[in-house]
Amino acid sequence: MRRYARTLVAVALATTVVAGTAGWVSGNAQRALTGPPPGTAAWRSDHALGRELPDPESTTPAEVHRFFRGLTAAQQQALVVRHPLVVGNLDGVPVELRYQANARSLHASHDPRYAHLARAGAGNGHRQILAFDPRGRGQVVEVFGDLITARHVAVVVPGSDIDAGTFDRTNDVYGTPAGMAKALYARTGRGSAVVAWAGYTTPVGVGIDAATGSLAETGADRLTRFADGLAAEGVPAPAVFCHSYGSVVCGLAAPRLRATDLVVLGSPGMRADNVADLHTTARVWAAKDATDWIDDVPNVEVAGLGHGPDPTGPEFGARRVPARRAHGHTGYFAPGTDSLRAFASITEGEAR
Repeated sequence: MRRYARTLVAVALATTVVAGTAGWVSGNAQRALTGPPPGTAAWRSDHALGRELPDPESTTPAEVHRFFRGLTAAQQQALVVRHPLVVGNLDGVPVELRYQANARSLHASHDPRYAHLARAGAGNGHRQILAFDPRGRGQVVEVFGDLITARHVAVVVPGSDIDAGTFDRTNDVYGTPAGMAKALYARTGRGSAVVAWAGYTTPVGVGIDAATGSLAETGADRLTRFADGLAAEGVPAPAVFCHSYGSVVCGLAAPRLRATDLVVLGSPGMRADNVADLHTTARVWAAKDATDWIDDVPNVEVAGLGHGPDPTGPEFGARRVPARRAHGHTGYFAPGTDSLRAFASITEGEAR
């Protein structure tokens, strides 16, 4: 009866939106950040090396990586200095160069929204910022551990209301990508690396953006390119942890995403009817605790609204992650929870 009632609510909601009379707050609608990194125009016109630089929009991460490995150390450093925003955000650029470039960009930024990232010591051994794009609300990717030598790698994909300003906020720590990644890295330790990936435009609040897949589609493109960049560097295929709306991103990326495991937590759906519909070779896991408000979200997709079946439902076919000790929508990575323990086991390839 409860599922039937949810379906009726979803149908009514979809009908209202299509009719143009929905009561959604339109002021929080987001425009997805797309295209090449900032500074691309200057990069394209730079011929100081006596050759054209790889086009950020059309060159694959593998081709970018080969180009940079063919440069001398001095030539690499010259590009870091002249084009830090391109080098720091271009998938396929060697990791250490990206850290250096993003440290320069952060310390040169006068935007108070990013001051906390610069003050925290990016690039001096304290923080490893793998991407920093100041456009729009800002996007950040941070690495915990040694990505190049790690035997096991995890990537954390966050959900709504995450940007450069909320990337590592001190309230609701385990609802932030940095907090989730830190907790997982602390549990796995040496031999692993965990990436906090806030590399797409997330929805703000609960509105049309959160109910549709538009932002997730762009996020899926960016996530798959990011994973291809890791592969170009020789990084092991990661376990990808997808929180809330991030699981919509992962669901759309699944057929082309290089990953050993896809783990969704607090998911509103993956825009797939079941695991087979994801068309992935990765193992698929799902977690939802009994106190998570996401359980009140209708698990249907009608007229483009909603994200489909609950991945924790038996008919979906995902492996179930225990979450009895987790609390609320953002408690899955909290220390001491059975879910965090299971996440660490998945990352290290020990879970079955």
